[in-house]
Amino acid sequence: MEINDRLKNGLIVSCQALEDEPLHSSFIMGRMALAAKMAGACGIRANTVEDIAEIRKNVDLPIIGIIKKDYDNSEIYITPTMDEIDKLVASGVEIIATDASNAKRPNHDGLDAFYKEIRAKYPNIRLMADCSTIEEAIHADSLGFDYIGTTMVGYTPQSKGHKIEVDDFKILREIIKACDHPVIAEGNIDTPEKAKRVLELGALTVVVGGAITRPQNIAKKFVDCIDSLKDK
Repeated sequence: MEINDRLKNGLIVSCQALEDEPLHSSFIMGRMALAAKMAGACGIRANTVEDIAEIRKNVDLPIIGIIKKDYDNSEIYITPTMDEIDKLVASGVEIIATDASNAKRPNHDGLDAFYKEIRAKYPNIRLMADCSTIEEAIHADSLGFDYIGTTMVGYTPQSKGHKIEVDDFKILREIIKACDHPVIAEGNIDTPEKAKRVLELGALTVVVGGAITRPQNIAKKFVDCIDSLKDK
């Protein structure tokens, strides 16, 4: 089945845990991915080749692969250089995502040069642009990214204060309207109702992460709500 048919109107679960998080473990991410598949997820988003390899042992779902790595003098940390691209290609993931802002990268002045180098070396891989603004999405779409994601909305200096759900997902609706390539809704889509709505609006698929796979964040919502009783 064509990958877009597998992803259409489905849920991709982001199975990630950073080094300072309690579930940081490739084994745990593999089991998390299996739980997601058992629930009916159509795909997985994963960070690091180690986690990807373990997830492959547990599920046969399409994977959006990333490598988060910090470099000096660069704001880009999601698959920022060709080194990360090479490793993800070798891992065999179906889609590779990278930050689509035009901020300076460690070895490039901006997104255009990076995209050109990727396509020259790997013309047939599927690329996803993790965008934070409508302008970034339009730019990535014009370059030829296979998927346009709303992943970074509200997480960058240029999108500070933006919220994906405001005005019935206006940012998402504008991106879908302006772009020719499929749009993947991602970033702060933290309820089933929001996930359903972005698909109704025309997103190809939806990625949900922390609301499903970060128990410390989920538990904190309960604790914060309960703690309000202590003030009474």
